Amino acid sequence: MKKLLLLFTLLASTAQAQLYFPGSTWDSLSPASLNWCPPEIAALDSFLIEANSKSCIILKDGKIVHEAYYGTYTQDSVWYWASAGKTLMAFLIGKAQEEGLLNINDSVSHYLGAGWTSMPAHKEALIRVEDQLQMTTGLDYLVPNWDCTIDTCLQYRTDAGNQWFYHNAPYLLLKDVLENAAATGINRYTQNTLAGSIGFRGLWLDNLYFSNARQMARFGLLLLAEGEWNGTKVLNDSLYFQAMINSSQSLNPAYGYLTWLNGKNSFIQPGLAASFNGPIIPSAPSDLYMAAGKNDQRIYVVPSQGLVVVRQGNAADSSLLALSGFDEELWQHINALNCTGVSLPEETPSASELYPNPAKDWLVIPPKKELKALYNVQGQELDFSREGDKLYFKSSYRGLILVSFKDGSSQLIYRQ
Repeated sequence: MKKLLLLFTLLASTAQAQLYFPGSTWDSLSPASLNWCPPEIAALDSFLIEANSKSCIILKDGKIVHEAYYGTYTQDSVWYWASAGKTLMAFLIGKAQEEGLLNINDSVSHYLGAGWTSMPAHKEALIRVEDQLQMTTGLDYLVPNWDCTIDTCLQYRTDAGNQWFYHNAPYLLLKDVLENAAATGINRYTQNTLAGSIGFRGLWLDNLYFSNARQMARFGLLLLAEGEWNGTKVLNDSLYFQAMINSSQSLNPAYGYLTWLNGKNSFIQPGLAASFNGPIIPSAPSDLYMAAGKNDQRIYVVPSQGLVVVRQGNAADSSLLALSGFDEELWQHINALNCTGVSLPEETPSASELYPNPAKDWLVIPPKKELKALYNVQGQELDFSREGDKLYFKSSYRGLILVSFKDGSSQLIYRQ
């Protein structure tokens, strides 16, 4: 734990650092400015590739520190969020309540009509919208299909609020609750809420949300800013937002409103009724919360460190609905990024001295800086030429490059 605290003390300045909000373009932050080691960044990418990942983005205070795409996947490629979309749905439900379109304390029957389950009417009436958000509907999970939303699949097991189980059908019906309450489709409501305010783009297909990695990061940044975007409150209801990212009930303290919470004393694994002691991700910061979906779709948010981490891809090591051992392995790699104990040059150029970063075929070098060498992450020297204030890459290597100067300073850049 001491090592983890030291890492993130070095990784971040303060928890209340000024956040950056992107427009059509997105500013970056040099990994060197956070004291990250090139070999460890390479190790992170190697792990993610082995874990069948398609993308990874790490934001620090809103700026991109690391952005990588693997295989044929690119910045513009689109992938499904799976159950990571649940957190997006929770945010939309909160907005709809703020707008007076619904109340999470209302019975679900108020929006879906009586008889949406096969339960006795007085038991069905006990299920509130909040129970859908908390996974506490009391519906019987000993049914063949947890995704079946027809009334015969929705059977009574116990009164609402007395049981926590990751039953997907009640969540799937939240789409109908929202659409009936708002009198519009889910895509239109999402667009009206988030497209204009934060530049968010994607598409719901049935109950799955699809977008590129940067859109996931954009939503993660909105969460990090507690529903605010560049001075504008997208979600004004702070009480709802705090309920969303904190324990919403006592049965599974690691669950808020459709959002997973780290650092709790126990959690219930999706698909099981038993509780496990300890946090979901022991190596991760205790205040981390995440939008988590099948096959390890992830948006991690760490408020105390100003971090947002996004991962898209196929299953890393399991086919569990939301949680897997991937989380622990990933955060061990993130913990290792910092060059703790490594001697660094006393003078390091600011990120603005070398540009553009990321670069393609050339870099602008300050006139008074004399180059010594360029190195890839394996420590191999790379060929280059210099004409005036421009450095031209002669090597075909693409990835992280350490630019070393004769005065002993250095800077990391990324070649696309």
